[in-house]
Amino acid sequence: MMLDSKIPEGKLEDKWRNYQAQSHLINPANKKKLNIIVVGSGLAGAGAAATLAEMGYVIQCFCYQDSARRAHSVAAQGGINAAKNYQHDGDSVWRMFYDTLKGGDFRSREANTYRLAELSAPLIDHFVQQGVPFAREYGGVLANRSFGGVQVQRTFYARGQTGQQLILAAYSQLSKMIRAKKVEMLPRHEVLDIVVINGKAKGVIVRDLATGEIKRFAADAVVLATGGYSRVFRLSTLAIGCNGSAIWKAHKRGAFFAAPSFTQIHPTALPQTSEAQSKLTLMSESLRNDGRIWVAKKMDDERKAKDIPEEERDYYLERRYPSFGNLAPRDIASRAAKERIDAGHGVGQLKNAVYLDFKHAINKFGKPVIEDKYGNLFTMYEKITGINAYQEPMKISPAAHFSMGGLWVDYELMTTIPGLYAIGECNYSDHGANRLGANSLLQTSIDGYFILPNTINNYLEGEIGQKHPGVEHPEFAHVENEVKVQINKILEINGNRTADDFHRELGKVMWQECAMSRNRKGLEKAIVQIKVIKEQFWKDVKVTGNNNEMNTELEKALRLADFIELAILMCTDALQRDESCGAHFREEYQTEDGEAVRNDDDFKYVSVWEYNEGHFKLHKELLEFEYVQPTVRSYK
Repeated sequence: MMLDSKIPEGKLEDKWRNYQAQSHLINPANKKKLNIIVVGSGLAGAGAAATLAEMGYVIQCFCYQDSARRAHSVAAQGGINAAKNYQHDGDSVWRMFYDTLKGGDFRSREANTYRLAELSAPLIDHFVQQGVPFAREYGGVLANRSFGGVQVQRTFYARGQTGQQLILAAYSQLSKMIRAKKVEMLPRHEVLDIVVINGKAKGVIVRDLATGEIKRFAADAVVLATGGYSRVFRLSTLAIGCNGSAIWKAHKRGAFFAAPSFTQIHPTALPQTSEAQSKLTLMSESLRNDGRIWVAKKMDDERKAKDIPEEERDYYLERRYPSFGNLAPRDIASRAAKERIDAGHGVGQLKNAVYLDFKHAINKFGKPVIEDKYGNLFTMYEKITGINAYQEPMKISPAAHFSMGGLWVDYELMTTIPGLYAIGECNYSDHGANRLGANSLLQTSIDGYFILPNTINNYLEGEIGQKHPGVEHPEFAHVENEVKVQINKILEINGNRTADDFHRELGKVMWQECAMSRNRKGLEKAIVQIKVIKEQFWKDVKVTGNNNEMNTELEKALRLADFIELAILMCTDALQRDESCGAHFREEYQTEDGEAVRNDDDFKYVSVWEYNEGHFKLHKELLEFEYVQPTVRSYK
């Protein structure tokens, strides 16, 4: 199969405008005849569902949470980027495009990345009009701060709860469409498979999580907005329910998976404190604007932080990356923390953390200023740890966070299955091998509000005069039966180990061999180990209860079955990429001082995987750089 990215002709700054000028239109009467299923209700899903409904399409929106506003977008803290240059510090659309392309280590499409930057400014205006209470300067203009990987201030924020404020705005728009009966909202419904008829996505098979009932839903197009898959590591900053099942089922139905091993490790999470822990808590990267990261120069220093004098502290990010300091990109900051921890300078209960210190900022600006910027984050930290971070440093540690990889999509955000779209974090489109901070809320919102509503018409225009298969079509019965067979198979095993136990084992393998650093020997070993876990899972997992009821153990087991298969693909992808780029750090390819060595001659492509009966076939989307030539990615 040929990969057609559908990048428009013209200059970089004209491509999106050219695309819109040539795209097809559908009149309002015909839109009412077309049904679209949106899976997910975060910023991408809610934005898409509300906007498409406003345009006149008939929308059904599904989420596994009990309310659409419980989507994980609510957890984003630090801010959302936009090239408005309010600070007059040299920012521009081009600068933001370049920062994002460089931040992703030149492993993303120029056209998609430029569009992200181009649409950032109108998105902020869009949210302001929706009532998002962004922070403002004394004179009333919107405030900005910096995030990692840039030397300008372009991040708009609402204290440390930006995601929450944006999701409330999106939820308000979605609620308006629900009340107008233009969107049917189905919470506590989990999509278990995709129905493909004559090569096109035509519906989904869904489990009602409250009753266990398996249901069929037909549509003219299906949009996946289901978020990332970093829960494959088990311990992550993601909510416990976050999973990759929808995109994995789509992959097995024919949607190609791109760059699955590109997963981001966030440098500022609360450290793991025990084996019993089920997730990790994110502390916003925005804290690195005013906080300074350090460890004691002396190994295994048992002194309290306040007792270690300045001359005996190692501000290692400032030492190694003087141009960017504590605002080095996430992948670099995480690896630097790991290097210090592994060298015996870690702090905390398990010696697996470093300090994030606000002493200097409080002395310079005063506590009220820091409290105004980050107050809710300090409150959250104290509630969890019992430590007042105004008086002593926070302890932070790297943690699995964002998925740059996901379903392969073209410029229109359509997967390799016609009629199946992937938006937000569940696609691979804009971030390359590493996402810059505050670009996540940006991408999800732009995909849902601005891009998909302008691209989906091109496909649906061709569906108007076609037959619309209903749920009585034989393929719906066939896929539903496959879903029921898998559920019954898991329930009938009645083994001795819980899904959580298997997930804990899988997470340890993935964190050790396919997280912050990888090597050939470790990846080969991991693939063997994961295949053993898979075999044991299908022989010895124990799921209590039955399918005809609310059954969270069954939910976890079904999702874990997909995680196990995805983990094999992630390791396979990391193994074939013999270079270090962004979050993919192969230990065999580094400089003497531990920096990544990229190989543009052999790996200037997006790895795109086709599922083939349990095996994976590699396709390559070659990346062409017409406007920016890849350079050595340096932040020193």
